[in-house]
Amino acid sequence: MRTVFISFFGILWSMGVTQAQSPALDKYLEEGLTNNLVLQERNLSLEQALNAFAVAKSMYLPSVDVDVAYSHAKGGRSIQLPVGDLLNPVYNTLNALTESQAFPQISNETINFLPQNYYDAKVRTTMPLLNTDIGYNKRIKSDMVRLEEGQISIYKRELVKNIKESYYRYLVSLKIKSIYISSLELAKEGLRVNEKLVEAGKGLPAYIMRAKSEIAGIDADLAEADKNTKNALIYFNALLNRNAEEPIEEDSLLDVESLWALGDWEQLGIGHREELESLETGLAIRESVVKMHSQYLVPKISGFFDLGSQAEGLKFNDDSRYFMVGLTLKMPLFQGNRNRLKIQESKIDLATSQNKKLQAEQQLTIALALAKNEVIAAFKNYEKTKLQLETAATYQRLIQRGYGEGVNTYIETIDARSQFTHAKLAETVSKLQILSALAKLERESATFQIPQP
Repeated sequence: MRTVFISFFGILWSMGVTQAQSPALDKYLEEGLTNNLVLQERNLSLEQALNAFAVAKSMYLPSVDVDVAYSHAKGGRSIQLPVGDLLNPVYNTLNALTESQAFPQISNETINFLPQNYYDAKVRTTMPLLNTDIGYNKRIKSDMVRLEEGQISIYKRELVKNIKESYYRYLVSLKIKSIYISSLELAKEGLRVNEKLVEAGKGLPAYIMRAKSEIAGIDADLAEADKNTKNALIYFNALLNRNAEEPIEEDSLLDVESLWALGDWEQLGIGHREELESLETGLAIRESVVKMHSQYLVPKISGFFDLGSQAEGLKFNDDSRYFMVGLTLKMPLFQGNRNRLKIQESKIDLATSQNKKLQAEQQLTIALALAKNEVIAAFKNYEKTKLQLETAATYQRLIQRGYGEGVNTYIETIDARSQFTHAKLAETVSKLQILSALAKLERESATFQIPQP
């Protein structure tokens, strides 16, 4: 089988499945990877993750805020200060001794606790000195960026496969349509010959009815083929985010016997799959979460520096201006065992992610094996359809010659033509199966070189 497969291919595969692209398909792949709407949405998600990572890094930097407060109140709690009762007797004595009024009488004072016409304006600078959550959060956001990049690569590979399959499907639909058109022309020629024979008194009217029935059947098949071609065109253009009716360039170079190559394809593995890399990144995120929750006893220390002014009556002078420097420390003493429960929850999430990774490895390995088998089956089927086509073509030529010589009936020519048409359709579809199987194998082995932005 290996020798047979190599005979189909003209270009050597190196390190896996590599599809030798045609210029037209290369152009469409590039266009799809640039304009696809879903991919644009994924790129926006990546930008969002990059922005979140930038925010996480900025948490190490000091923050400076302006804080202005103004308040005015009347009433409320107050304190009585009997300064008049305390000082007026003394002032009276001093006035008597000095025989003057140099010491006037003063009244008792009432001091309200609530300030009147009071403001406090300050610029506060805060700086985290010890906070393990910031470091782990930065690491998690960095892994989230990698995760989004992996998701974009995964979708790009899927998009490449879909573009290739839809392109092949469109070309095959055109080929099928041309087969039906050719078959229709032969059927119409058969009708014309039978009508001439009946006019000459040598034919049978039943053959005319049979020819018309054949034409009607082919017309129906042609209408179905035309519908499939239009649908393939619409779907392909949707993948590329183009106008639905925009024409597709046909590439005559897409020949399964000369376009593809087969090397050490049996050695293909899943080591390059971005899905596994994304799962590894997810595990790293879960591990960071476990470590972050485990550091809950580490105190969080921050420093602050205030530079401001406060006074009543909106005064601003040397007495109102001030600065303040300080440290804050926060450390949990009792939170109802919530921190330990968070650690246990994050450990369960980590174990779940590890299990999902093992499941994914198993599923991807199975998918790759199935894709390899599908390639083998597609080539076996192609060999059979080629043989059937050769046989059907030979049979049709013999029957057509026999009909011309009066040896075979017209019904036999219709049967031979029908067999030839179906054989051509089967051979065309088998080519599509090969191209689609190779595109799927390329996807499952992640060997397509995704262009980097």
